[in-house]
Amino acid sequence: MDDQRFRYVSDTEKHEVRRYRFGEKNGTVVAGGNGKGNRLNQLNFPVYVYVDQDQSVYVSDTNNQRVMKWVKGAKQGIVVAGGQGEGNNLTQLSYPQGVFVDQSSTVYVADGRNHRVMRWCKEVTQGDVIVGGNGVGAEPMQLNCPRSLSFDRYGIIYVVDYQNHRVQRFSIEVTN
Repeated sequence: MDDQRFRYVSDTEKHEVRRYRFGEKNGTVVAGGNGKGNRLNQLNFPVYVYVDQDQSVYVSDTNNQRVMKWVKGAKQGIVVAGGQGEGNNLTQLSYPQGVFVDQSSTVYVADGRNHRVMRWCKEVTQGDVIVGGNGVGAEPMQLNCPRSLSFDRYGIIYVVDYQNHRVQRFSIEVTN
């Protein structure tokens, strides 16, 4: 839900994200909606959504190994993380899950099958690993299929470490 009380729902079967007003039944497509695919106006299994104060919609486009940003009213998205095929290089993601965007437009992504959380600063071509990236495992600095993430007001990141059945808390250096 955004600060204007619109609700956003990702539909993995229709490969789209819709915005709903309270009481509305059909909603409005705000991302994807052009069938399954990898073009800039398509999504392939969108799972997590983040909406910023400008109502830009960030979508973890899971099967396309990328995170897309759809500015309010746009007909196509912009790749803001990944998009270079599946892999573990700093330009790649492997089944991105949870996404969070801070006030400086830095994108944080739970990189599911790479067992890490990545940070992508605005207008960069590669990200950096901020949590995990030490192989799959259950040690304190390891993750096993991170799914979701959030920050508290102190900049502490909380990561749902799905296969380890836990939520981990990390203090990270915040970008400016």
